Amino acid sequence: MLQPARTKFRKLQKGRVRGNATSGISLHNGDFGLQSVERGLITSRQIEASRVAMSRLLKKGGKIWIRIFPDRPITKKPAETRMGKGKGNVEGYAAVIKPGRVLFELEGVEWVDAKQALTLAAHKLPVKTKIINREKFVL
Repeated sequence: MLQPARTKFRKLQKGRVRGNATSGISLHNGDFGLQSVERGLITSRQIEASRVAMSRLLKKGGKIWIRIFPDRPITKKPAETRMGKGKGNVEGYAAVIKPGRVLFELEGVEWVDAKQALTLAAHKLPVKTKIINREKFVL
């Protein structure tokens, strides 16, 4: 699973996800992509599950790019623990997702296969998404 090699601070405050994505909003490498429609957090486990689902469907054909990286630490207190005593330990990492952000890209596959693979990946994610393509391809 993806996680940063090192971070400046071990734990972060929760904060809010506001606004729309300004970078990473168009296809960069591939011909087809999965773009978020709503905001939220995607954990490294969900990213990995999506990647595995796409890879299994495409087998050896096509190339997959993951355009997001989980760099935000998510903390959690142990079960049946009383309130107080500080912030919980880091349980995993998540990527902050804003509307318009491209999450995955595909290249080297037909439209039917790309649509099927990206739909499988979308089912693994907690945010609503849409499938996009380059202008030269007609959906």
